[in-house]
Amino acid sequence: MSRLNKLNMEIENQYVKQYPDLMSGKKIMYVHGFGSSAQSGTVAMLRTLLPNATVVSRDIPLHPQEGIEMLRQMCEEEKPDLIIGTSMGGMYTEMLYGYDRIVVNPAFKMGDTMSKFTGKQVFQNPRQDGVQEFMVTKGLIKEYQEMTTHNFASVTDEERGRVVGLFGDADPIVNTFDLFLEHYPTAIRFHGEHRLTDKIAMHYLVPIIRYIDDRQSGKERPVVYIDIETLRDSYGKATASMHKAYEMLIENYNVYVLAPQSTNNPQAMVDDVKWVEEYLNAPAWGRVIFSNERQLQYGDYLIAPEAQPEFMGTTIEWGSDEFKTWEEIITFFERLCGQ
Repeated sequence: MSRLNKLNMEIENQYVKQYPDLMSGKKIMYVHGFGSSAQSGTVAMLRTLLPNATVVSRDIPLHPQEGIEMLRQMCEEEKPDLIIGTSMGGMYTEMLYGYDRIVVNPAFKMGDTMSKFTGKQVFQNPRQDGVQEFMVTKGLIKEYQEMTTHNFASVTDEERGRVVGLFGDADPIVNTFDLFLEHYPTAIRFHGEHRLTDKIAMHYLVPIIRYIDDRQSGKERPVVYIDIETLRDSYGKATASMHKAYEMLIENYNVYVLAPQSTNNPQAMVDDVKWVEEYLNAPAWGRVIFSNERQLQYGDYLIAPEAQPEFMGTTIEWGSDEFKTWEEIITFFERLCGQ
């Protein structure tokens, strides 16, 4: 990494939040993208975000057969708790069966993607062998086309529950959402392009890592239900400080969105899911509950626009004298410290 890139990374890291409890004492293996290396800025970013996790990465050989063999050997040696792969690395990561995995904008059609970059190429980051340039030839493209035929070859019911796919909804390079969804159910779109930036990692990747970390550790967080009407105003836009509150809550609680069940108007439920996808995005994937009987939900807290005396937990009446805005609710939960 050049001195300028290092300086830029240091400047960005001043604004990157750290999550010392997340994946603490565990090992994350990062699988880099095409033309990159283990010196990728993503490795440094993950180490900054997760200071008490061990993040390991190695340079992937240019030829794909050598690459997958090296990565499988690395898995045996490192025994990672979680594997994260981006772009080409996502393509490889899908084939590393037996581990919890997150693939970000995976290039499952790597041969087609490479065909846009034929000829002499320069590695984006320094590599351990010192090589700085490489050639993308028809032969190399064919090797990758053959390699991607092995994707999804050993998907079992167990594996289907161990892989999460994150896909930028404005990615101009790779679009394999539908292909992934044919084999794995957890396909999630996020607001972003191809590159895994600090912002994308904090807002979309970290919550997914948290869900996996909790599942591995058997951790049960207190449950917070949020009525969808407290999240949006009369124009269908996000209410003030809603995003700030939501991101604070998901750090310490299992958060679900409650929406009305519209038996006679199922399109309304589809629209609610789309609204949540637009405004809360990846962290709220699969976390919308449709119910007209809020008091029957079993949980610790319910944030609703009106009192719910029959709810067994604590009701927080959004818009009341005590909780006029989300800022008062944020203060309330900050004092609880995750309880």
